Amino acid sequence: MSTKDFVEKDYYKVLGVPKDATEAEIKKAYRKLAREFHPDANKGDTKAEERFKEISEANDVLGDPKRRKEYDEARALFGNGGFRAGPGAAGGSFNFDLGDLFGGAQGGPQSGGAGGFGGGLGDVFGGLFNRGAGTGTGTGTRTQPRRGQDIESEVTLSFTEAVDGATVPLRMSSSAACKACAGTGDKNGTPRVCPTCVGTGQVSRGGSGSFSLTDPCVDCKGRGLIAQDPCEVCKGSGRARSSRTMQVRIPAGVSDSQRIRLRGKGAPGERGGPAGDLYVVVHVDAHPVFGRKGDNLTVTVPVTYTEAALGGEVKVPTLGGPPVTLKLPAGTPNGRTMRARGKGAVRKDGTRGDLLVTVEVAVPKELSDKAKEALEAYREATAEEDPRAELFQAAKGA
Repeated sequence: MSTKDFVEKDYYKVLGVPKDATEAEIKKAYRKLAREFHPDANKGDTKAEERFKEISEANDVLGDPKRRKEYDEARALFGNGGFRAGPGAAGGSFNFDLGDLFGGAQGGPQSGGAGGFGGGLGDVFGGLFNRGAGTGTGTGTRTQPRRGQDIESEVTLSFTEAVDGATVPLRMSSSAACKACAGTGDKNGTPRVCPTCVGTGQVSRGGSGSFSLTDPCVDCKGRGLIAQDPCEVCKGSGRARSSRTMQVRIPAGVSDSQRIRLRGKGAPGERGGPAGDLYVVVHVDAHPVFGRKGDNLTVTVPVTYTEAALGGEVKVPTLGGPPVTLKLPAGTPNGRTMRARGKGAVRKDGTRGDLLVTVEVAVPKELSDKAKEALEAYREATAEEDPRAELFQAAKGA
């Protein structure tokens, strides 16, 4: 994203949370919106896709405590895109379009000011916006390093793989340095310095007072170099599509629709710039027996009426392990949930959640003559008991 977008976009509004929202509140809001606008749930809906990208972008910033702090400070400093001058400025304050202010405003012939800001505000905020001064060219000019593009991919895991973690191959396509011209954009590998921006990749335009605003150079498209004999593969851009297969480790305990960020695993940068990030959206297949609630697994176990009424021991299956035996107390009601500790999903600290076992009393569809006789005898023995008596008494008293 551009510096201007970073400062002007209200990510709190995008996620629908207050500015003092906790990390948990931000995470909850993101998950809710991501499920609602995910492309898989809105096939062919371009507006939903754009909304999903906007939500993901907001979460990338607000979900990272360090980036959120930098974002808040930048917003406070520039106040919704308007730079607030100090009391010594004429009129007290002024506003202007941020553009690429952080990338340059260098002193010298391109700055438009007397001395400008030396290295530019980009030297101050370079870490925030992933921008900074490039290497010298030997002519007194310098080009800006470019951060590589972020890449997003998807992977589908089985229920067991999501619980235990898995290493999966991902084939990705991204923009990388053109191999035909070694990223120079020139067929012979000898591009010339752009005369318009003198190799900086930026041109200055009038500002206020000592300020000089910069825009990417139109002639070289911000590269600082112009191909004398454009490469036929990349058409002089120095970038070409590249495909690669990467083995990616999906951590244990990942949940359905979770978006995992792998720093530095995206497209490579230019001129010493850092690589972008890889975002993996995980889809988890359902399991025929087990379900999941956070770090806990769930399972419904049928029991007979006599087991529920008289009590007893029942064996319960676990995911990928031996069964466990649970003791049913006498008079266990239908729908009661018991807990098998340490038999759930893997947590971030390496421990495991629990297995939540819900009891379901099974009613037989067919009975033998002997079973019918036994139930008839039981019915006669309990004829005076009315399980609905309290229900009617409560209804009358209401």
